[in-house]
Amino acid sequence: MPKPREHTNKLDPIDEQIVVQLQADGRRSYGEIGNAVGLSEAAARQRVNRLRDSGVMRIAAIVDPIQLGFGVVATIGLRVSGDTRSVAAKLAAVPEIEYVVITAGSFDLIAEVVCATEEELLRIINDSIRSINEVRETETFMHLRTEKNVFAWGRGSARAQP
Repeated sequence: MPKPREHTNKLDPIDEQIVVQLQADGRRSYGEIGNAVGLSEAAARQRVNRLRDSGVMRIAAIVDPIQLGFGVVATIGLRVSGDTRSVAAKLAAVPEIEYVVITAGSFDLIAEVVCATEEELLRIINDSIRSINEVRETETFMHLRTEKNVFAWGRGSARAQP
């Protein structure tokens, strides 16, 4: 039986404040971060680098697919036979699939697809997803409007420390 992952990285209150600063503006300078959290620029840089190097935090640009002309977003629940990890890897290789997760519940896998048209979504479902031999059923949930989409993991002590 696989050993559970050990979570050895902990955020102290200053790390939490740094994360909040970068979530508000990922381009914020080390000097600005240091001023906001009570550290020198050098100490802020060291902490940010430690958080990044440990894998606790990534700094990335987040784009809005709708603004780029990719107005069709769908979540697809999949029921599969055989090794779900193998199917997940095949789905992850499809460029239009943005997100793949192995789940417990009524679906074995959930995938999120972002594309320009319904015709493109149909092509992805038919040619890239249903063509995988282990895929037994799919159920597609079209996103009509996104009410909330945040990347705020680690904000506040209740979330930061399990």
